[in-house]
Amino acid sequence: MVPDPNAAPRPPVRWWQRAPRVPSLILFAVVAMALLGTFTMIFATVEAERVQRTQATRTSAVLAALNGLVSATINGETAQRGYFITNDRRYLEPYFRGREDYERQAQALRERIGDEATEKQTALLDEIDRLGDAKWAEMAGTVRLVEQGRIVDANTRILSDEGQLAMNDLRATVAKLEMIERVHLDEATQRAAAAEARVVPSLALLFVVIVIALVLGLWQAIRTARAEAAASNADAIAEARDRADILAKELNHRVKNLFAVILAIVKMSARGDAPAAPAVDRIAKRIHALVTAHDVTQGAPGESHVDIANLIGKAIAPYRSSSERCELTGGSLVISGRHAAPLGLVLHELVTNAVKYGAWASPGGLLRVDWRENEGRVRVVWEEHSDAPAVIPQGGKPGREGFGTMLIRSSERQLGGKITRRFESHGIVVEMDFPREG
Repeated sequence: MVPDPNAAPRPPVRWWQRAPRVPSLILFAVVAMALLGTFTMIFATVEAERVQRTQATRTSAVLAALNGLVSATINGETAQRGYFITNDRRYLEPYFRGREDYERQAQALRERIGDEATEKQTALLDEIDRLGDAKWAEMAGTVRLVEQGRIVDANTRILSDEGQLAMNDLRATVAKLEMIERVHLDEATQRAAAAEARVVPSLALLFVVIVIALVLGLWQAIRTARAEAAASNADAIAEARDRADILAKELNHRVKNLFAVILAIVKMSARGDAPAAPAVDRIAKRIHALVTAHDVTQGAPGESHVDIANLIGKAIAPYRSSSERCELTGGSLVISGRHAAPLGLVLHELVTNAVKYGAWASPGGLLRVDWRENEGRVRVVWEEHSDAPAVIPQGGKPGREGFGTMLIRSSERQLGGKITRRFESHGIVVEMDFPREG
């Protein structure tokens, strides 16, 4: 098209006109905050598990030292009694060896508890030292009396309550210190379990934010393309569509890069830390499942047909575990590839609502999904069963339409069928009916 030489020149495009719009900046900030929160959660989980492993090592060492300390005292007492009964000096060798073991275990106990000992633990350590010294002093006095030939005095000392009381008090004090260490280990284990339990919901939330960002980005790109198409000629319209496609591909590419960065950070956080590998592997598998679900909601480029069983299974996979019951019936059913994106978005909206409000929001819930074909039309029934009271998400109330409802209505038009929802006493029931071929 030849430009009109008499037409007024277009004003130059200023830098602020090329700058991102406020909604785009807000969307970017939300995604950045979600990423930052997820990274923080992952680091906190790895750190909590490291603390739990350190506490387990310390508790094991402290319990071993306490058991060794009591065993050494019992061995020394047994040798002392044997020497008293038989007057055989060979019993003195295990007696002195028990004394050395006791001193070594007492020193090891203080070293293993270290500077992190609480005030109560320090008091118990001092009490153990006092009672142990008293017990060994009582045994040493008996050994000296036997050596001096004062058997009657030695017998009187043994029959007194001095040694028995000291031994009973020593065992009671050791038991108190053992209990404190076990409580510390239980607390560290509970903190690690709680931190790990928060990771999966945060990853699911991040996926929801990214999908919403992608949908809003596509919506904004489509609006831009339509505005440019209305004000330009056929070449400008084609150019605007190309830009929209490039932007959509770029957004999809960036989403995958974000998942790759998350996965890399998770793996680097546990590099060289073999005990953390099982937890990191579980997190990595969840991230891989989210990536797969994201690909399903977008549909494979150039794919003419998709299996609805594969589509439903991958959409549910990131949120499914041994505690979430699910029944999928229908078998393999190939549908038009044009249905992949709208049907995938509907399935993602339903499964996230099930996690937040529906069957999987509380233990014991059940999700049933059934799909059938009849005379060229596909019917999918999504049914949730929960013992908890039903919660109607925003957009489910009469006269009020939220983003999820808008998304379902838009997908309904793209599928060329009908999607109905109703809230039963046991939970939500969604029925989808659309032609098998687009």
